Amino acid sequence: MIRIMKLLILVLTLFALPLYAQKVGLVLSGGGAKGLAHIGIIKALEENNIPIDYITGTSMGGIVGAMYAAGYSPDQIEMVALSTDFQDWVSGRYNSDFSFFFQKKSTNPSVLTAKLSVDSNLRLSFRSNLINDIPLNFALMELFSQASAIAKDNFDHLFVPYRCMVSDVFSQTSITVAKGSLAEAVRATMTVPLIYRPIKLDDKYVFDGGLYNNFPADVMKKNFNPDIIIGSNVSAKNYNEYPKSDDDRLMNRLMRFMFLSKSDSTLIGENGIYIEPDLKSYSATNFNPVAALIKQGYDAAIAEMPQIKERIARRVGINEIMRRRNVFNKKKPNLVFSGVTVTGVNNDQKKYVERLFKRDKKVFDLGDIKQGYYKLVADETFETVYPKIVYHPASDSYNFEIAARPQKSFKIDFGGNIATRPISNVFLGAQYHYLNRKSYTFGASLYSGRFYESVQLNGRIDYPSRLPLFLAAELTYNHFDYYNTSSIFIENPHPTYIEQADRKVDLKIGFPLNRNTRVILSSAFINNFDRYSPNSRFSLGDILDKTVFNGSRSTLTFEQNTFNRKQYPNRGRNFLLSLNYYAGRESYTPGNIADEQDILLTADKNPTTKKFREWLNLKISDDNYFLKGRRYALGYLFEGVFSNQPLFSNYYSTLLSAPAFYPLQDSRSIFLENFRATSYLAGGIKNVYSIKRNLDLRLEGYVFLPYEKFGKIDFQGIEHRKALSTWQYAATAGLVYHTPVGPVSLSYNIYDDPIKRNGVLLHLGYLIYNKRSIE
Repeated sequence: MIRIMKLLILVLTLFALPLYAQKVGLVLSGGGAKGLAHIGIIKALEENNIPIDYITGTSMGGIVGAMYAAGYSPDQIEMVALSTDFQDWVSGRYNSDFSFFFQKKSTNPSVLTAKLSVDSNLRLSFRSNLINDIPLNFALMELFSQASAIAKDNFDHLFVPYRCMVSDVFSQTSITVAKGSLAEAVRATMTVPLIYRPIKLDDKYVFDGGLYNNFPADVMKKNFNPDIIIGSNVSAKNYNEYPKSDDDRLMNRLMRFMFLSKSDSTLIGENGIYIEPDLKSYSATNFNPVAALIKQGYDAAIAEMPQIKERIARRVGINEIMRRRNVFNKKKPNLVFSGVTVTGVNNDQKKYVERLFKRDKKVFDLGDIKQGYYKLVADETFETVYPKIVYHPASDSYNFEIAARPQKSFKIDFGGNIATRPISNVFLGAQYHYLNRKSYTFGASLYSGRFYESVQLNGRIDYPSRLPLFLAAELTYNHFDYYNTSSIFIENPHPTYIEQADRKVDLKIGFPLNRNTRVILSSAFINNFDRYSPNSRFSLGDILDKTVFNGSRSTLTFEQNTFNRKQYPNRGRNFLLSLNYYAGRESYTPGNIADEQDILLTADKNPTTKKFREWLNLKISDDNYFLKGRRYALGYLFEGVFSNQPLFSNYYSTLLSAPAFYPLQDSRSIFLENFRATSYLAGGIKNVYSIKRNLDLRLEGYVFLPYEKFGKIDFQGIEHRKALSTWQYAATAGLVYHTPVGPVSLSYNIYDDPIKRNGVLLHLGYLIYNKRSIE
């Protein structure tokens, strides 16, 4: 009897095995940002003890699926997607804490760059990808390299066996990726043409898998043949009605229609389960509503859960999944690196790159690699820097591999601004790069406009030594004509008859203190040439007064910059501390603009007077956005100048040589008498409200407190007034829209100055100028 019972139990067990050994495959479609809904679907399945034995995915589905297959829990995947880092990855921004400010060249108003390769045809090429992949490449490598090491680059040996799809556009075929670097496979499956640059897999340039197979249920059947398939599709792109021809959003959707193949829900089979979250109100290109997208996926899976549980009898408890996941993750080798390998460059260039990663210790960690990587990508010498991590079991360490391609030798920059005031100008820049064991950069730039003209020639040599150094030389000519900007809102009845020109030959040596801070020592020969009316009058035939200062300037500068934008930032800090010593000779030649009383006062003076001048100047400036919320940023600007600069020969020559405070975006284009002093304290508050993506409302207010205000005596006399006796204000309110070709700003600006200046300014592009020789 006992033997019969055992036999009966054995037979029942054998019949039950197919039921309880059901294998479940999960197929995740592409769909851009909508693919974040897959996170919610995986979360719902795991919470309800539904097993996931295999995963195939495309594009964003490939990313989410790869994270689960690499041993990340749904909560961990959700945490990554909700992080600010994720937004930076998909938008091409990267945290400036890992940039290398030391290698940044001077800021200019360029908005478009063309690159010329040096060959017999001098081919002109523009950057073909819209989003910078620098942060994304490193993030994917950091997320997936350890899991890839455990699996020995075989996707069957991941926590969950996995496949993703890529597209070979040259042969117009879909490729299933089952082995190799998991980070590279994920990077390839999401390479939307024209958005991200393609990468090579097995010597083929590949793009987003959604081009030819956006819903890889057929690959699931062919590679894994599970008992049941759960398909999650977020790429529905058909309209019940043809889109209206006047729909402004239609053109923005065309890329999605062109680059996503139709998802065939029948591929999951008759026994399959099809989940399609309601995502009609979400965009495939908007990655901001992460939490909402995840919830839509979760709700869609919960709605199908009765059907799922009916068809899938097998259960895997959450504790069992966590145990298996912990076992898998504990096997991951620590990210310890024993070497750096560089390809794509010659031997001298390779040594230049390797020195950026050089460490005294035999092994180094991910932080060291990250610093070297961002130091390298900050170097404008390189066109492409692609990272890869390879694990070596024998040494239980990783090797960091860099595929680098030097910059095309010539680069041409175009930019400038268009404004409603006569301060518009055009910017043209050219640079030549040459790299061997040192990096050489030679450049020229030209500004041309009614108000401002400038020419600059520069050269720089970067030494990738243990303490990186650069040597640089600059030859700069600036010309400011304030008379041509005398109107703000209406024509000014009291125009400013002032022209300033300066020339500077500057020699510099610089080194970094950390990633965002550098120290520069410089010595310059300067020539300032100022022409002005002493009484704000000018008639045909009049000769303006002239002051010339020839001398030298020696400077020690400590500077930190983490701003997220060249102009109108809302994140980061710019701190400057500089100590300057000036010495030179002032030459003053009066013109003929004077009334009879003025002539009597100046009759006994020599036509030209020359005096030796020398002084010290200490400047501290701290521009900091210290509070950053989701839609609001609060910043402050503090500036202090302390100097023993002497009074020059007359009132205007003293004003023109004195330090100036430039609080607002257009301050450099207005000659503000009340915002100049030998020594002063100034500061203000900046409020930035993010109305919508790339559109900010800015409200700013500032005060200026001179230590001793300049006072005019009689015709051209100058004196210091009582210390700390008066202060001035400035304020602005405006909208700024950040476009690919620079900001568009509409603002109302007000200054507390003798002739109260206020008005509206609309401009497109950057209001950025070269620094004057005495700044």
